[in-house]
Amino acid sequence: MNPTTQELRGLTPLDYHLAVIDHLRTHEPEVWGWAAARTSHAEQRESLRTALLRNTYRIDQAAHPEIHATLALARQRLGLDAQVPATLYQSAGTEMNASLVYVPGEVHLIVQGDLLARLSEQELLAVFGHELAHYVLWSQQEGAFLQAERILSDACAAPGAAASFSETWRRYALHTELFADRGAAIACGSPDPAISSLVKLNTGIRQVDAAAYLRQAAEVDAQQTGASEAASHPEVFMRARALQLWWEGSEELGPWLQQRLQGPLALRGLDLPGQYRLQGMTRGFLAHFFAGTELLSETVKAQIQLMFPDWQQGEPAVAPQAFAAEHADEPVRHYLTALMLDLALADPDQQEPVLLRAGMIAQALATLDHLHQLLKREAGFGKRELDRYKRQLAKEAAA
Repeated sequence: MNPTTQELRGLTPLDYHLAVIDHLRTHEPEVWGWAAARTSHAEQRESLRTALLRNTYRIDQAAHPEIHATLALARQRLGLDAQVPATLYQSAGTEMNASLVYVPGEVHLIVQGDLLARLSEQELLAVFGHELAHYVLWSQQEGAFLQAERILSDACAAPGAAASFSETWRRYALHTELFADRGAAIACGSPDPAISSLVKLNTGIRQVDAAAYLRQAAEVDAQQTGASEAASHPEVFMRARALQLWWEGSEELGPWLQQRLQGPLALRGLDLPGQYRLQGMTRGFLAHFFAGTELLSETVKAQIQLMFPDWQQGEPAVAPQAFAAEHADEPVRHYLTALMLDLALADPDQQEPVLLRAGMIAQALATLDHLHQLLKREAGFGKRELDRYKRQLAKEAAA
């Protein structure tokens, strides 16, 4: 079947792709502009073609008409211009795989192992659709999505690269594979060949029941508690589950992607958008901390403005519930608890009431024990001072 207009509209960049591009354009405008100015010269493209011919077998249309007919069908169903030339190559190696070498205005698709012999016609159509979807993504918005990937890749390769760049590149790659899986389903008019080809390439098995694997994927997914830890390609069961939810138009898809590909805010695993998100939430948390109180002395405000020079008390508040376990990990809550203690210690004249406020909010964050540890370690509280503080806090909570 041919994909409907609705299906082709569904082959759009994922929200994470858009968030990363927006972040880079907003916060790294010079880098974005530099990357946008990079172009591949004619001699570079010719060198690439020569390298491919030197190291592969070119699968010519005249000698392999059936394979090219399948490729042509995939191109048609993904809406690729027939004028864009496509070249197929068989590379060395025994592991079944396929990849796309991106050249603007040209499709260079490489297969490896005995993929052509082991896959059914529909499964091969799915593999071609997957790889062509990479071309579709990288060609959109004047190459912005490829540009973002190259910026992240270059940043990761630089000496002393921040972990946030590596984490952003990893998540960006995971979302890109899900986008490409959708292209596989559109090429076939069904997610089943896309799923069976994934399982075959991953396991080497010769026959796959896609419906049975979807049941297996749902079973594993129901037991999954965290996000994917994969380096570039999500686990196969996640890819199958994601494709099923997308194909069915499930309302679960958005929250599911957030949970499985990103997970809660993790202090030691922040990506670039996550860093700015946590900064914004921290500002809101501070607004919540001081809302309805007279605790914001000039000394305390000066302490806050060392972190956020333009912070004001009237900013939108973010309550502790926004940092619950499903939204943020424990180190994030510990970070907020330490921040409250810093504010309490900043102004000796306000220390006692600010500490009581910190204790009340620490209870809502489920970090009161951590606050007690910090009071002993950072504020020098002995047993007597800590017991007195606990009594004061209990009295405040009962009031």
